[in-house]
Amino acid sequence: MEASLTLTTNMILVFALLAFTVAMLVLEWIRTDLIALLVIVVIGVTRLMPVEQLFDGFAGNAVISLIAVMIMGAGLDRTGVLGKAASFILRMAGGVEARVSLLVNAMAGALSSVIQSQALSALFLPVVSRISSRTGLPLKRLLLPMAFMILCGTNMTMVSNSPLILLNDLIASANRNLPPGAQTIQSFSLFAIAPIGIPLLLAGLAYFALFTRKLFPGEDEERQMVTPGRTETYFAETYGIAGEVSELTVTTDSPLVGMNVSEVEQLHNAPLILALKSGNEARMAPPGDQMIWVGSVLGVLGKREAVAEFANTQLCQMSSRLRHFADLFNPTRAGISEVVLPPSSPWIKQAVGSLRLRKTRGISVLAVNRGDQVFREDVRQVSLRAGDTLVLHSFWRDLTQAAESHDFVVVTDYPKEEQRPAKIWYAVAFFALALGLGLFTDLKLSVAMLCGAVGMLLAGVLDMDEAYGAINWKTIFTLACLIPLGAAMDSTGAAAWLAQQVMAYLDGWPQWSLQLVVAVLALLFSQVVSNVGAAVMMVPMAINVALASGGNPAMYALIVAISTSNTFILPHASPVLMIIAGPGGYRSRDFLRVGLPLTVVMLVTLLVSINLLFA
Repeated sequence: MEASLTLTTNMILVFALLAFTVAMLVLEWIRTDLIALLVIVVIGVTRLMPVEQLFDGFAGNAVISLIAVMIMGAGLDRTGVLGKAASFILRMAGGVEARVSLLVNAMAGALSSVIQSQALSALFLPVVSRISSRTGLPLKRLLLPMAFMILCGTNMTMVSNSPLILLNDLIASANRNLPPGAQTIQSFSLFAIAPIGIPLLLAGLAYFALFTRKLFPGEDEERQMVTPGRTETYFAETYGIAGEVSELTVTTDSPLVGMNVSEVEQLHNAPLILALKSGNEARMAPPGDQMIWVGSVLGVLGKREAVAEFANTQLCQMSSRLRHFADLFNPTRAGISEVVLPPSSPWIKQAVGSLRLRKTRGISVLAVNRGDQVFREDVRQVSLRAGDTLVLHSFWRDLTQAAESHDFVVVTDYPKEEQRPAKIWYAVAFFALALGLGLFTDLKLSVAMLCGAVGMLLAGVLDMDEAYGAINWKTIFTLACLIPLGAAMDSTGAAAWLAQQVMAYLDGWPQWSLQLVVAVLALLFSQVVSNVGAAVMMVPMAINVALASGGNPAMYALIVAISTSNTFILPHASPVLMIIAGPGGYRSRDFLRVGLPLTVVMLVTLLVSINLLFA
């Protein structure tokens, strides 16, 4: 690296764009994917990097690998692999809490090495729900450790962790801008980082095996995830949704005649309207604009006394015996469920009423849970946030179809058939093929992963529409559009200049202390921006710090990539933690109490392991 670099106009532009990106990611005034698109447009307009390289990220190894991994993860889920994993855990653990917890954590951590972390957390949530409900073990002592172990396990391979998937592309960009005489930085193969990731996983397993009960004291009576057999008790205790289903027949003199469903729901002490029959047509989750006429029958949920009082007030005939809706409310066909909104959900920042779920999906929203708040009154006006838990009533069939959109994650263990259990061995075989090609051949990781994904498609594990639906396009666009920001930091010399300023203060420090500083900075950045954004910002600077101090650039780049993945302290810093925060009933202090010591354990383990590997 040059002895002294002067701050140029292009460097200032890159730093300004970097500051803007960080501010927007923290403030969340603009969607993450839109911020990323804006970044790539600004880089192209200002010519901070060659225009012909601007869109390389969309065809980059990282993006194609992530797409393939998402498709294969969906294929494994369709064939019931994770359901069998739950049964295996229960069979092996024998109901002993310590053994159940260890097996859940170990299996989640191991699977996260080959399945994208956000997808795995969404897929594993019902698995842990099923285990908790069958064993009676406190969900709060199972769910957060499981999520943390998913984050730990992603560091064993290069296929399930966005910063690690991105790392080789950032290294390739850095190689194009190395100073004269510098040695080319080697990229990492599929399992090259396993000697670091395995100690991290083992350290996490030991941490929770020793301290879970101390970290979650007195949680034996905490709420559990629900199964259909416990629906009435659970929802009565948690949300105040109590009572039973009754039928109200609208008489000639009833004031409800001529009103629509939404208007009836606004009446004082109105029960929850779950079904409506007008003429010969009966439907679940009637839309708000459906009219009520003489002879219409309402299927309502509420306490018998309250429903009877409402029926008397509104001049309706009440029947606690289901004559018209017995088939609709059969618990094998329909019921109440909980779903969680992941950070990528398009429902975020939308009011419940504007989604028109009853009309478009056949789903009624009964309540919204947000931390310690439960919204039951005027639920249609509630603006949704990431991590919100929604209480729904629907046909199980409609819930399954709606869940395919990935707008939400179902956390209730509800009756459903595994969709393609006959294809399970095809899914496992092609997944193993992809890993084998990545490990034992010189194929690029993206090509190896695509072989597995295409094999599943050809074998009928998924069809093409399901494959498109399995891809989180928000993550893909964000990743592809932020890659040029890291390249611009390299090509303009901004990363080298920043490293020069850092070395002005840290010059002469030993390598382990420089590595510690880089790792802590990466950890701090990842708490306020996405791990991808933190990696894009930190990897170029870390490489230049290594070059300036005589360290190994690959080692420094890997420290950043792994450190940005260890986001245990704040729930909003990781989609994995946001997905489990609502169902587990966790508060911010829970993440801080459990995550801060684990972060220290991971940091020490990382630095020791990485120095032994590169010794």
